[in-house]
Amino acid sequence: MASAAGEETVRASHILIKHEGSRRKASWKDPEGRVISATTRADAAARLGELRSQILAGRASFADLAAQHSDCSSARRGGDLGTFGRRQMQKPFEDATYALKVGEISDIIDTESGVHIILRTA
Repeated sequence: MASAAGEETVRASHILIKHEGSRRKASWKDPEGRVISATTRADAAARLGELRSQILAGRASFADLAAQHSDCSSARRGGDLGTFGRRQMQKPFEDATYALKVGEISDIIDTESGVHIILRTA
């Protein structure tokens, strides 16, 4: 895909699990940040790894698990972030998304927001 400026754009969905090291320790699921503040990065990554395994094994859909488990407000859209280009997301997230082929799911990606798995959709 290309933007109006001719730059390559991508579309992706993600599942974000926040933890004690996240820059913002609140989410739609945890407005006070109590659970997030008590979650280690290792615990968040383990939870995310289990969700990724369920998706890859065909036991659950990415969108359904995003809606239930993601700390991002995109959860209400099944994790869909829409279309974006370079320099619109945190660098590790951007790099991981652009490295995926359409339909691929990333390994666990760390950003200032927390840990993510990303599904490139376009």
